[in-house]
Amino acid sequence: MTYAITQTCCSDATCVAVCPVNCIHPTPQERAFGSTEMLHIDPETCIDCGACADACPVDAIFPVDSLSAPQQQYAAINAAYFAGKEPEPVGAGPNFHAWGEPVFERGLPSDFTPIRVAVVGTGPAGMYAAEDLLLHTNAEVTLVDRLPLAGGLIRYGVAPDHPATKKVGDTFARFHSHPRVRMHLGVEIGKDITAEELAAHHDAVVYAVGASADRRLGIPGEDLPGSISATTFVSWYNAHPEVAPEAVALTAERVVVVGNGNVALDVARILVTDPAALAGTDIADHALAALRDASVREVVLLGRRGPEYAAYTASELLALKHLPGVDLVVDDHDPRTGATIDGAEANEKAALLRGVPREAADWSATPASDRRRIVLRFHSAPVAVLGEDTVMGARVTEGAGERTIPAGMLLRAVGYRGMPVAGLPFDEATGTVPHAGGRVSGMPGTYVVGWIKRGPSGGIGANRTCAAETVGTLLADAVAGALPAPSRTPRAFHRLARRRARRPGRG
Repeated sequence: MTYAITQTCCSDATCVAVCPVNCIHPTPQERAFGSTEMLHIDPETCIDCGACADACPVDAIFPVDSLSAPQQQYAAINAAYFAGKEPEPVGAGPNFHAWGEPVFERGLPSDFTPIRVAVVGTGPAGMYAAEDLLLHTNAEVTLVDRLPLAGGLIRYGVAPDHPATKKVGDTFARFHSHPRVRMHLGVEIGKDITAEELAAHHDAVVYAVGASADRRLGIPGEDLPGSISATTFVSWYNAHPEVAPEAVALTAERVVVVGNGNVALDVARILVTDPAALAGTDIADHALAALRDASVREVVLLGRRGPEYAAYTASELLALKHLPGVDLVVDDHDPRTGATIDGAEANEKAALLRGVPREAADWSATPASDRRRIVLRFHSAPVAVLGEDTVMGARVTEGAGERTIPAGMLLRAVGYRGMPVAGLPFDEATGTVPHAGGRVSGMPGTYVVGWIKRGPSGGIGANRTCAAETVGTLLADAVAGALPAPSRTPRAFHRLARRRARRPGRG
């Protein structure tokens, strides 16, 4: 019996570190790491020890013979990754860390005066940076977050029907109570405390503030009521404190989602999933109540290019094919779509759509009332959102012409964008803070990690290697004596943060 990695893989490589026979790939040392959608276990070299399953922070690893029917396909996906490749040499990785004396393997000697580092943001990027500092140095870490609950993207960005993915938050949460950590929630840098004030109390500051804004379509009607960003919708069903319960109304029978990445699939899936299946999750109460009363029967996902370029991961699409009570359909309006699917090699993304029904949809008809469905429409881009006082439809491209799809709601899921951080330089073109190896240009002692550093690409696990680079740069600066000495004490900062932390009713 061997193990297989399944849909919720976060690619943070904890499993790689504990595998005694080097059977999980790609590893962080391999070029393919970060470019593959998930990690894979080689069935030929797996020794069935279960160490990877025990260490996996998102419960994505299972024995092959215990996989459910929808998960069986992952045994083949894992095996296919190694087909035709030379077996990797057997070797052991570092053990998973437990509490104890820090191991100073990052270049900071044990007798070095402990540095004080502030990490702004408690999502995956910030917490990977904090973890690296706490486990490998004697640094004291101050965690700061503008929201009242820690977690960032894990708490407010992961779909509620992916509870295993949310479990990685438990791994991060153990550092919140670390003896060298102080955490301040409800404190926004640049508003409650300035970047200069934060720097004055610490040797170094690491900004892990993500990419909180959504990209816009730039088409007429985009700001009509009923046309909202997927960012808002995701925040709404995850009870984000900055999105009101009444921000979303689910009165439409048909919803158009612009985009075909994982976020687009997430919002489509939530819209058509039986609310009873969501009742046991941590979905917001107001969202669950709205979904129970919702009129949505059909969700249409628009992809500007063909299925071979779809941005969703294979695992997320496969999950849609097994969604109870929901039909998955490919709109066959463009002959290129079917030709691409039929001609795709077995390992290509378009091949995943073989067997999915195709039809040239009749958009003049109202969605059927007895079934719910998701329609994938490729080679189709929005050119206008239609309506006067609210969304009534979307005009989209169809071949050399255009077509109107009646709809009462439009969600744009075309990506995220970083926002300027008060006191830091900002590149408007990329939506990132200019840096070199994580070191903010022209600001000694200031660093960035995550999406504000590299742009909105890569999932949870990609932040681990990103954080390792930034922390490595920070420690090199510490050893070189390049960090500016703080002028204020830790106790002074804690008093300042407590005094300025936002309370209910204070914006």
